[in-house]
Amino acid sequence: QVQLVESGGGLVQAGGSLRLSCAASGTIFSNYAMAWYRQAPGKQRELVAAITRGGLTKYGDSVKGRFTISRDNAKNTVYLQMNSLKPEDTGVYYCNAQERRWSDFPAEGRQGYWGQGTQVTVSS
Repeated sequence: QVQLVESGGGLVQAGGSLRLSCAASGTIFSNYAMAWYRQAPGKQRELVAAITRGGLTKYGDSVKGRFTISRDNAKNTVYLQMNSLKPEDTGVYYCNAQERRWSDFPAEGRQGYWGQGTQVTVSS
């Protein structure tokens, strides 16, 4: 059973930075493509960033140039570095893991395994 635990959320002023972490256990982490999603109150969950097993990355349009996703297979952890934060980045951030081929991104939707989420609040 794959378990994902997110951490690093909190309250930050606009323009600030946070780094989220998602630690995986119960599986061979390197077999999984990973993604970060977020959900704001009253809105649908949206893809923030994703990374393949081989390290290819992609981002949602609203975070391109500000956020960076990375992974450390030795630590079974995926990270999301968030810079130049805006109030509209506020939401619960979720980690997602899907067993995929080397160069495939996670499929968008509710497939795979999910963490419990971590709250990010950006004040103006």
